[in-house]
Amino acid sequence: MGALDGVRVLDLSQGAAGPTCAMILGDHGAEVIKVEPCSGEWGRGLGPPFWHGVAAAYLGMNRNKRSIALDLKRPAGRRIVRKLAARADVLVESFRPGVLDRLELGHAALRAENPGLVYCSITAFGPSGPWRDRPGVDGVVQAMSGLMSVTGTADGDPVKVGVPAADMTAAFLSVQGILLALHARARTGQGQHVGVALLDALLAFQAVPLAMYLAGGEIPQKLGSAAPYSAPNEVFRTRDGAIMLAAYTPERWSALCRVVERPELEDDPRFRSNADRVRNRPALREEMERSLRQRDSAVWLQALAAADIICGPLLTYEQLVAEPQLAENQMVIELRHPTLGAATTAGIPVKLERTPGSVREPAPQVGEHSAAVLAELGYSNAEIEALIGEGTVVALDARRTTGSGVANRGGTS
Repeated sequence: MGALDGVRVLDLSQGAAGPTCAMILGDHGAEVIKVEPCSGEWGRGLGPPFWHGVAAAYLGMNRNKRSIALDLKRPAGRRIVRKLAARADVLVESFRPGVLDRLELGHAALRAENPGLVYCSITAFGPSGPWRDRPGVDGVVQAMSGLMSVTGTADGDPVKVGVPAADMTAAFLSVQGILLALHARARTGQGQHVGVALLDALLAFQAVPLAMYLAGGEIPQKLGSAAPYSAPNEVFRTRDGAIMLAAYTPERWSALCRVVERPELEDDPRFRSNADRVRNRPALREEMERSLRQRDSAVWLQALAAADIICGPLLTYEQLVAEPQLAENQMVIELRHPTLGAATTAGIPVKLERTPGSVREPAPQVGEHSAAVLAELGYSNAEIEALIGEGTVVALDARRTTGSGVANRGGTS
């Protein structure tokens, strides 16, 4: 039994942030119905690589969901969404501000029919302000949030974080907001509108450097792998590669000087305190690497760990997924689709003792569950076939029906 068993989620979002948010809710037991365009949501094309014609990135953000494919430009399609929303606990959407209001599917319209609905809107820049109507994707928001100004090396071009930081941070905060709203609803019986902007999410992500700038007025610089507030705390080159180490507390700084056989550095006035070492970071790096380049990474990692100095290797994805730690934590798992075969995906990071999450279903095909969802809403066989025939609904293998109702087209994934 998952922590969110019995919670119904309607996922109208596309791309990364909204789908990931809804997937996390599904991982912990919520019933998630994904509403996507008849051609499939645009995230299905985010590749290469592709798996059976579907972007691998999409598969990693849409498991534990059922798919119904609708044309929201048609009144009948919008009526289906309103029926789904009337029985939902949570709705997640990522349209530009005002789009769903014009379709009469905004928060105010749906709240009138379902006062307990928690309606989560994920936007690029928020529902108001001069940037309200600007389109925004992860990379653009990274650029406009200041994050790219502190990412990379001092003499290098601005670079984005190598993963969709804005999307993922917004997804996690959206889950947080939804759970807070559900907790409040348990007391009041009332749902509410939850708003998360990718820009705001990245500002929260940068709380430490932003607080430092607001307090001191000094503009943060690009420091590569180094932390702006502590040293040594960065990547250092060794004889055969590089390692990451953090030894900025007095005890660990002293221990590091002993391990690298440079005890004189401990009392060097340039490096005596953490503040001194931050001010003299280039000289510190030069002195450290003069010693570290004498031995291989594996030798140093063993010696540093023995001295309780925080350190680690720089792993590629290929090396990482082969590490036993990931298998132990169940963070790389295999899912089997009944018709498409096996696919590998990331596991669930939050481990709950009594109500653990579970990965039950792979990402659905377009409209894989359209007929079943409509049947649950009370639509008859004839009504479903009419909706399919007029183009309001796309259902996988729309020909299969039974006397007791329309079958789940294409089977259950």
